[in-house]
Amino acid sequence: MTMRRKLAAVLGAGALLFAAGCSTGSDTSSSDSESKAGGNAGSSATGDIRIDVITHGAPGDSFWDVVKAGAERAGDDLGVDLHYQSDPDPGKQSTLIDAAVADGTDGLVVSMANPDGLEASIKDAVAAGVPVITINSGIDRWQEFGAITHVGQSEKIAGNGAGDRFNELGAKHVICVIQEAGNVALEDRCAGAKETFSGDMENLQTDNTDLAGSQATIESKLQADDSIDGILTLGGDMSGAAVAAVAAAGSSAQVATFDLNADVAQNVVDGKLAFAIDQQPYVQGYLGVTGIYLKVINGNDIGGGQPVYSGPAFVTKDNADTVLKFAEGGTR
Repeated sequence: MTMRRKLAAVLGAGALLFAAGCSTGSDTSSSDSESKAGGNAGSSATGDIRIDVITHGAPGDSFWDVVKAGAERAGDDLGVDLHYQSDPDPGKQSTLIDAAVADGTDGLVVSMANPDGLEASIKDAVAAGVPVITINSGIDRWQEFGAITHVGQSEKIAGNGAGDRFNELGAKHVICVIQEAGNVALEDRCAGAKETFSGDMENLQTDNTDLAGSQATIESKLQADDSIDGILTLGGDMSGAAVAAVAAAGSSAQVATFDLNADVAQNVVDGKLAFAIDQQPYVQGYLGVTGIYLKVINGNDIGGGQPVYSGPAFVTKDNADTVLKFAEGGTR
């Protein structure tokens, strides 16, 4: 908590110092980057800056609760008018983007689990002069769509790390559980893990909106093939289903996961999960909003034409106790 308060203080002080060096003009009618800079950068005017965060998170998903918490904290620290919305359906997410642009948003932070479904809306936003930063998913296509940068992790690099760690665990046959059909980021994770894993790895499709059904699917797979000695899940909630499935099936398979929540951290502490890969979603929400803010008030393009990596950060027994404290607070 102390580190987060220090970070907030530094960011807040930076905004105030910037404001002190700017004019105090009162024209706030335009929403483009140039009109928001200068006189509108002061603390009394930042509430006139509207930033919309539009993700593909499903209701009740603990991962996206952390992204939202990071975005809202940035909005509070910077004093902007923050709007957070989400919908897992790419068509509906696209509609939310279009509506935000029509409502006069000053900038967009967007996750792109289905880039093709969002392409037209994001390109239209950029053409209309609305700055866009992508987060979480879409690391391979943000430049194509005209975004400033992407805040997230390289799913291939993270997957490679997962494959290496399963090698260290001595696993020979691992199933990689994909909980969202068509999510390119999840597919990249499994592909990256398979690339470095020296044994056999196969994908298993489940449904993140039906954890009970997913547990049954994993349990059935374990019962049908006793050679499976490893399970890699791609989301924190799904990892719990996998842990329960292993216990119900009487399997000795070692479970590891991407993404973090308090239950995941606790399961690492308890030895029920071998490791977790944290892409640090709080960072994605916070830096996404901060990057748009800097573009609006000062014309900054963060990233230098490259993505800004928020992970991967590996959580093991060595550091799980420390991570758990933050996860229980809703920020990891």
